[in-house]
Amino acid sequence: MHISNQNTWHDSYLLSMTKSFLVWNLTLTVCFLVVGFPLVVVLMTVGVLAAVVLQSVFPASALVLVSSGMLGVILSCILFSSIILTLKGVHPNEVKWLGWLQDNEKVTRRALYASCPLTCSITQY
Repeated sequence: MHISNQNTWHDSYLLSMTKSFLVWNLTLTVCFLVVGFPLVVVLMTVGVLAAVVLQSVFPASALVLVSSGMLGVILSCILFSSIILTLKGVHPNEVKWLGWLQDNEKVTRRALYASCPLTCSITQY
């Protein structure tokens, strides 16, 4: 009888690397859109000015050329950053500033009522 799970470590490693890459890709995209919003505004302003300048040279395709170039540069930066972080072995769960990705247990706190400090130390006579 042949055992069919001979490459399980390779498959799990590949799955782990793929999962890490996809999580890094999503995380860096969200961080770029949320935290990097001022950078997005500056990039779009530069893009509009470049499209206006290129309109005289390429009348039909200046806007398509500029927008696809900017989008390609942004997406390739995010893609290469996530590839580098994945190949270095940095997992998103290990990064402290990504608290929303960490799978920590919820700590339940005991209810403390506002009147307790006033009434808890009262002794009856």
